[in-house]
Amino acid sequence: MFTRRTVLASGAALLAASGTTVPLSVLAQSAGTTQSTITIGMALEPPSLDPTANAASAVGEITLYNLYETLTKINADGSVSPLLAESWEVSSDLKTYTFRLRKESRFHNGEPFNAEAVKFSFDRAKASNSINKDKATFAKLNTDVLDDYTVRISNSDVEPELLFMLGQATAIIVEPKSAAKNASTPTGTGPYQLVRWSRGTSLSLKRWDDYPRASQLRIQTAVFKFIADPAAQVASLLAGDVDAFPRVSPRSVQQFETNAAYQTVVSGSRAKTILAINNRRKPLDDVRVRRAIAAAIDRRIVIEGAGDGYGAPIGSHYVPGAFGFVDTTGINPYDPDKAVALLKEAGIKTPLKLRMALPPPPYARQGGIVIAALLAKVGIQVELENVEWAQWLSNVMAKHHFDLTMISHVEPFDLGNYANPDYYWGYNSEPFQKLFEQIKGAVQPAERARLLGNAQRMLAEDSVNAFLYQPQWVTVANKNIRGLWRDMPVFVNDLSALRWTN
Repeated sequence: MFTRRTVLASGAALLAASGTTVPLSVLAQSAGTTQSTITIGMALEPPSLDPTANAASAVGEITLYNLYETLTKINADGSVSPLLAESWEVSSDLKTYTFRLRKESRFHNGEPFNAEAVKFSFDRAKASNSINKDKATFAKLNTDVLDDYTVRISNSDVEPELLFMLGQATAIIVEPKSAAKNASTPTGTGPYQLVRWSRGTSLSLKRWDDYPRASQLRIQTAVFKFIADPAAQVASLLAGDVDAFPRVSPRSVQQFETNAAYQTVVSGSRAKTILAINNRRKPLDDVRVRRAIAAAIDRRIVIEGAGDGYGAPIGSHYVPGAFGFVDTTGINPYDPDKAVALLKEAGIKTPLKLRMALPPPPYARQGGIVIAALLAKVGIQVELENVEWAQWLSNVMAKHHFDLTMISHVEPFDLGNYANPDYYWGYNSEPFQKLFEQIKGAVQPAERARLLGNAQRMLAEDSVNAFLYQPQWVTVANKNIRGLWRDMPVFVNDLSALRWTN
């Protein structure tokens, strides 16, 4: 297992001695110039710029805290601080939150930010026609306007992580008159505005000079370049065409770790990479078949093949470092002989033929090949189908037209999806649903941790999905950039934190 680490090499003498190629942007910084522009690489292009209407993580990577803001802000260490809300109070039963809002904030189009905008945003997120991926969370919230700059949010459940959830991209505050157009012409309260979106190539943002704290922003212009090919990612960094590449292909790391012109950051995450199984389909509705699939997969081999060694094995839909984590990897260990026996016990005639949908990220495309090879050894023949994100969201997430799919769920608190029988993997377990209701009502930390442990074990024993690993994300950047996140509790490129330094 690789642990998170930061590798910062320095010294012009070392560069000269080694003959290392230095990008022009590094030379400019060494000469003492001050830059206000940054170019950031991204492996995936967002399908839209409205995170309330699209589940792709790339949407939030560009928009969250840049174009749009939330009541609270999630920091790199997972803590929460004020953003559009300057302060709040929580009732003793942990169900009522009273937020006092910033009076100086407004939207890019000049419309005021106030309590009515907050109410509109949260009511919109839970409306019958909402496609917000966290609609179930907002459905439990009732928002009352107390005055122009005070709102009271009442939750039907106890949710200790609500302040964190209100800092996620699905909880952005939108301007009522323009909200319907946010997918292509975003209007928020954030410190940056959209300049140009060249589909398939790049997207540019500029500092919004009317932002209340604009004078504190060191980056005036940000360009996001979309580069899916791992080799092209490396080339863009070496040429200085890209200044920073968060979540770059791990295969590029080694050559940058020894290059003094760059910094390499390996970050922890709350993501769970899984082989999702359609529990609705026969014979995958048989727990013995699902357990056979899990037993056929060597997590270590998958981590090497999909994540180039950057990851920690998981046995359930929960990761090391999260509150209440228990190690469940021993419940379904790698055991190909057991996999064969389970298939025989379930009456499966081999080869069992299945299809696996693979979205665009390299971990899925690479990992799918590895998993298919492992499954073939126990008599499961998998046809791989590469799909684009739009197809995955439509056919897998929405219509449930799949057998297997490899995907990384990046939301920190998403155990509740297993209590929702309509979610795309179709797990319908009354015992788990009752257990999750107990979790939601648990106020005391010890009791909540105990129940979370029970939930993790139940998902592992039911082999709802084949739980693979917790990804560790790699960022490679120019050595003179400061403010990069050292951990990634959520996917975001927070431009307000970035700056160049000599």
